[in-house]
Amino acid sequence: MAKPTSWIPHIEAFVDSSRPADEQNAGLEAIALMVKRDLLTLEALVIEMELYLTTTDHVLRARGILLLGELLACLATKPLDSKTVHSLTEFFTEKLADWHALHGALIGCLALLRRKNNVGAVTNNDAKALTQSYLQNIHVQSLGKRDRKLSLELLDFLLDHYSDIVASLGHDLFYGICQAIDGEMDPDCLMLTFHLVAVLGQVFPDPFGPLAGFAEDLFDILSRYFPIHFTHQNDDFDVKRDDLSKALMLAFASTSLFEPFAIPLLLEKLSSSLTLAKVDSLKYLSYLSVKYGADRMAKHASTIWSSLKGAIFTSYQEPIISRISDLADCKGPENEIAREALLCLQKFMLQDDGLFLDMVLEDQDIEQVLRSIAGFKSYNDMTMESKQKVHALGCILAASAKFSGACCNRVFQKLLPQLMDILGYFEENSARDCISGIDPVQCVKLNFGALYLCAELLAACRDLLLCFEGEFDNFVLSIEDTCFLLGKFLGQLTGAFCSTLITVTEQEICEAHIYCGVKGLLTLATFRSRFSPIPKSVFETVLNVFMSVITSSLERTLVWKNTLKAIVQIGIFLQKFSDSEREASYMAVVVEKIASLICHNDSPTPLLMLLEAVSDIGATCQKFMLRVNQGMQEAISTNLLEASVWGVEGNSKVDVLVPLLECYARKVLQWFLNFGGVDGVALDFSIKIWSLIESSRLFDVGLKGKADELLNKMMITMRLAVAGCSVGSQVLIVQKAICVISSSPFFSSKKDSEELSVPSKLEELQLNQEFPSYSCRDEWIISLFASVVVALRPQTPLQNLAVLLRLFTCNILRGHVPSAQALGSIVNKLPSNNREKLSSFTVEEALNIISGLGLFGNIASSKCHTMDINDGGSFNLGPCEDKCDSIQSNAIVGLAWVGKGLVMRGHGKLNDIVMILLRCLLSTDETRKPISQNHLSVGLGGENAHPCVVDAFRILLHDSDVCLSKRFHATIRPLYKQHFFSSIMPILLSLIKESNSSTSRSMLYRAFGHITSETPLAAVVVEAKQLIFVLLDSMSMLSVDVMDKDLTYSLLLVLSGILLDENGREAVTENAHIVTDVLVQLVSYPHMMLVRETAIQCLFALALWPYTRIYPMRKQVLDVLSKAVDDPKRTVRQEAVRCQQAWASIASRSLR
Repeated sequence: MAKPTSWIPHIEAFVDSSRPADEQNAGLEAIALMVKRDLLTLEALVIEMELYLTTTDHVLRARGILLLGELLACLATKPLDSKTVHSLTEFFTEKLADWHALHGALIGCLALLRRKNNVGAVTNNDAKALTQSYLQNIHVQSLGKRDRKLSLELLDFLLDHYSDIVASLGHDLFYGICQAIDGEMDPDCLMLTFHLVAVLGQVFPDPFGPLAGFAEDLFDILSRYFPIHFTHQNDDFDVKRDDLSKALMLAFASTSLFEPFAIPLLLEKLSSSLTLAKVDSLKYLSYLSVKYGADRMAKHASTIWSSLKGAIFTSYQEPIISRISDLADCKGPENEIAREALLCLQKFMLQDDGLFLDMVLEDQDIEQVLRSIAGFKSYNDMTMESKQKVHALGCILAASAKFSGACCNRVFQKLLPQLMDILGYFEENSARDCISGIDPVQCVKLNFGALYLCAELLAACRDLLLCFEGEFDNFVLSIEDTCFLLGKFLGQLTGAFCSTLITVTEQEICEAHIYCGVKGLLTLATFRSRFSPIPKSVFETVLNVFMSVITSSLERTLVWKNTLKAIVQIGIFLQKFSDSEREASYMAVVVEKIASLICHNDSPTPLLMLLEAVSDIGATCQKFMLRVNQGMQEAISTNLLEASVWGVEGNSKVDVLVPLLECYARKVLQWFLNFGGVDGVALDFSIKIWSLIESSRLFDVGLKGKADELLNKMMITMRLAVAGCSVGSQVLIVQKAICVISSSPFFSSKKDSEELSVPSKLEELQLNQEFPSYSCRDEWIISLFASVVVALRPQTPLQNLAVLLRLFTCNILRGHVPSAQALGSIVNKLPSNNREKLSSFTVEEALNIISGLGLFGNIASSKCHTMDINDGGSFNLGPCEDKCDSIQSNAIVGLAWVGKGLVMRGHGKLNDIVMILLRCLLSTDETRKPISQNHLSVGLGGENAHPCVVDAFRILLHDSDVCLSKRFHATIRPLYKQHFFSSIMPILLSLIKESNSSTSRSMLYRAFGHITSETPLAAVVVEAKQLIFVLLDSMSMLSVDVMDKDLTYSLLLVLSGILLDENGREAVTENAHIVTDVLVQLVSYPHMMLVRETAIQCLFALALWPYTRIYPMRKQVLDVLSKAVDDPKRTVRQEAVRCQQAWASIASRSLR
């Protein structure tokens, strides 16, 4: 046992209210640890604490009792003998009368009551005595929140775990509970209050028991809280409104004794103007109808139906079109009141469907609405009130019909014959008339109200069938009457719905009729075949009607778009429910027809609309998309062949091919990429295109205008297709492409007569040294092959790489950008060493070949200079005559793409390329200028640097959509942009600082702008202090030339990021006046609205800087903002006003 001197200080630390809370808690934990380890007994502790537990000093006594209570809470799992538990329970029961020490007593009582039997629990007698003391001594609502919550938790625990003992207290218990909960307002305590009442109903379930005498008083207390409404923000409390509302609902439902009071209250609140009250009333009614039971609810049935009907009819403010225009599965009305009212109606039908359905079908208001429908033929003739009533009636009937088979029978028996009489007689051949294009006169005589209600009833029957699970035969019998009526009127219904789609123009019939007709036909087509009263012939008729609209020549956009949505919904439905029989019909009637139309291009429907239809229909299922893919590939091949044969005269085919390829790449290939199966599809497409070019020796679609656009679309499609293929498929595509290339005039064979395999033949072929005038076929071959190479995976081998490198290098010097992209992709994906080799070359060997081919040597100025790189050897830069400017520019572009491939993989050879590009940026008469960072001697010559060199720096870091991206399997080193930025920026800043030529400085600024704007902002912010002056100078210089407006905006975004970042702001605060000068200059930038807007936003950010830094610029900024408020663009004016207010308020800020 521990000596008293070791634990008494801990008691004193806790009891002393002047000690810090941490010290008090430490004392409690130390004592608890000693007791747990049996170094101290509770008996010894209580004896030692006697003075603190019995003293007349209220503060010391409260702290002592609190210590004992908190200690017991810490010892919840510590075994205690029954005598100790009894003694402690008696002690805390007595202390419930001591209001000074009540907090500690409540904690002690709860700690004792929560103990499990295996560690020593409170006996029933002790619990009864404790409850009596509680009821006699504690006035809950006079306590603070903390003690009220503890008091309610104590009472709640007693009711939950000692219910038999507590129940014996009779009326005292009810009086005590009413007193404890009456007037409570705190959300946490209210949760306990509602739970108390709910538990009370479980403890006293007898409707004639003691609770009956207090039910009205208890409900009177609860009713004051309905509906739950927070007067403060809901976020201010841990307990949310929905939690409280649910707890109150459970309290209402805890006993059927509340029924005489609850139902009238809820019906009264249902007439409230407060939406929240109406919604909660309906939710409570739905829940209570089940809990109270059918017998108790029967007497309220008439009143409830009247209230529900009123709620539904008055809550529908949105037009009918908003409901029927949604062809997807209807999720119920958007109006929350209407939705809850319909759910409530179904709950009451669950209790007694016959009683409530009789009220619905025999209601005089509903009969009046049905009679009024006959008076309006067209939707446009109906008043707004009539539309709302018809809308509400449709929802009520649909909710009633889809509740059960019996309800569906009764609704159909009562209403369908009546609606068909109002609708009028339709010949069963109306559907055939629709397909053949005949326009029956009666289509404009349709009664919209009857048509709409028929569609709603059909949808309800369909939904009921979809939800069915169980014995098929029994279910068919339950809707036998419905099936009979549908069979009787099916021809008329089909004809009525079809007639809305065959008007000559949309002006002859309003859009509501169109929506209704499409939705009705869609409903007929989406009955599950196993349960369907709709025969297969009607299903196929609907499909034929829809397809006649899709393939018609009439300009009816609304009809066409809704018909397409319906066809797509049918496809999704068939896929979801695996209906093989009707799926076959859908394939034959819809998919095959639309695919053949695309293939043969013989439909009067505009091509773009057909492409939209075919892609959307195919997207519903892989089987359908495969057929669509087959049709589109045939269409592409056929049109491309005809275009190549007819040449310039085949431009009409080019007009077809461009949208075809765009749709195929964006919709079809992308679908297979997303959902699987792309490998086979893409391989088939690629091989077909290469085979077509191979077989067509006179391939010629032109090289300008639309033909150039066609080539670009084909390259995009080829890239996407090859990128989606596996390594094995890519190998086959490459082999096929090389086979085609080997027959091209690009090469001249030394052994033309010999039969060689493709690889060996390539070894014998030599590239022509002069740049040939390529034919259209040659241009397509090299462009498509470049697209193939761009999309290859790193694991895909390339045979005879040296020849391919020569091929691409030659075409780069011709100005062929795809070849440059292909060359960059090759150096990006080649292995770094022999151990990784999957091809015949490493990246270092490939770079040596490229260098030897003269790509770098074509980048030169008017003199011959040498560049020495610390780790790279040297390049001889030969002379450049004026006539070679084009070649030089092309070489720079090629070098940029090669550099991009290297920078993305983080290869060291990038330094060589960067230094060549930097040399090209400099234009001065000096011959050499040292750059110490890389021990580089740069030869400077020529007065005009190539503008394309500036763009080369953009290419290096800009994210490309056409190559060298994750989509095209590029090798990407993590943080490669940040790494390049940190390595190039010291060199670039040094060159800018040392440059004396305005031309070279402007080029360096542009290169700086591209690198900085393409680098992630976080990396730029780190170097903000070193970059800020160059950043501001470059913005000032670039803002002069309209051609640099995009780059100016990009740099301004970088500056705004620095200003908004805390670290960046600290780095540039000292230069606030320079930053302000540049921004003020850009506020009036004439060439781009976004620059002006962003400059003003940056000035607003400056207004939040330290007062002493920005106050001197206040007048300057306000002067320029006074002009900006008259800017022609509204967004700029708004930003100017906001910024003006911020700067104007600076004078009122105190110095910091």
